[in-house]
Amino acid sequence: MLYWLTALSDGGDFFNLFRYITFRAGGAFLTALIFGFLFGKPLINVLRKRQGKGQPIRSDGPEGHFTKAGTPTMGGLLIVGALLTSTLLWARLDNPFVWMVLFVTMSFALIGFADDYAKVKKQNTAGVSGKVRLLLGFLIAAIAGYWAAQYHPEELTNQLAFPVFKDTLLNLGYLFVPFAVIVIVGAANAVNLTDGLDGLAIMPVMIAAGTLGVIAYAVGRVDFTEYLDVHYVPGTGEILIFTAGLFGGGLGFLWYNAPPAAVFMGDTGSLALGGALGAIAVATKHEIVLAIVGGLFVVEALSVIIQVLYFKRTGKRVFLMAPIHHHYEKKGWAEPQIVIRFWIISLILALIGLATLKVR
Repeated sequence: MLYWLTALSDGGDFFNLFRYITFRAGGAFLTALIFGFLFGKPLINVLRKRQGKGQPIRSDGPEGHFTKAGTPTMGGLLIVGALLTSTLLWARLDNPFVWMVLFVTMSFALIGFADDYAKVKKQNTAGVSGKVRLLLGFLIAAIAGYWAAQYHPEELTNQLAFPVFKDTLLNLGYLFVPFAVIVIVGAANAVNLTDGLDGLAIMPVMIAAGTLGVIAYAVGRVDFTEYLDVHYVPGTGEILIFTAGLFGGGLGFLWYNAPPAAVFMGDTGSLALGGALGAIAVATKHEIVLAIVGGLFVVEALSVIIQVLYFKRTGKRVFLMAPIHHHYEKKGWAEPQIVIRFWIISLILALIGLATLKVR
């Protein structure tokens, strides 16, 4: 919205700053951060009052989690609110990729909100049917995949790009949309599975979003893409403003989610943020890099898949408990120890993902 202030500029005054994506990204970050600090405590008070007993705790979960009973959920509303406000305020609203990513984020937030509401109301961990959640997720992701394909350059439409092997493109044709569905829905559910300890999911999401924001800015500038020898996707630079808002909103939320958490993000936040990461990867043609940058989420999801399949086949378990962060809880690791070590792993993976921009 504020981008239109450039119409008041003569090219050398303050209003000219609004032309620059980096300046507006800084504004989005600060807006989202201030939003989080201003509305965090009031939102938590409302959630605590409305929810009473808070988020239901799994009866088969680690014993230490029973001390968290009564903690309110749906804290993802704070992140989504900060993210939406900052993006609408600072991004160019004529950019199709911004709207595509916002569409995915808000749609998955609604699915998560419905799931959280059902859990709190019934005071059990069942929530909305898994089949319904997946069906809605597939529909949203399919729309987003088709949407992105319409605005990709002709030479990149329906193509899968590879990191390192930068001259290689795989034409997926009609399979591009189903592939985009797998990326977006997979990312949403992987982040959802990771959100099991205080502060565990939000920092890796922020790290991944920051990394993808840098990538989006790079592939949206023709001079950067020529230097880095990556594919140019016009318009994706504006996504940096979205990721800056996510980072600021995430920090605001982490202030209240740091151990011991005063609020959980719930499916409202985890599905929305995971879907956003997947949508950004599809928009920027960096789906494979997302698997590297978000490698922690991949491992968390794989640990559940492996556990379920192996148990059905043998009646035995590979991990003491899945997702894998619960495995380490069962092994006696303290919760802060797990969280901080997983943050370190996320940062290392993000740096590897960034390195793929230059390596060929």
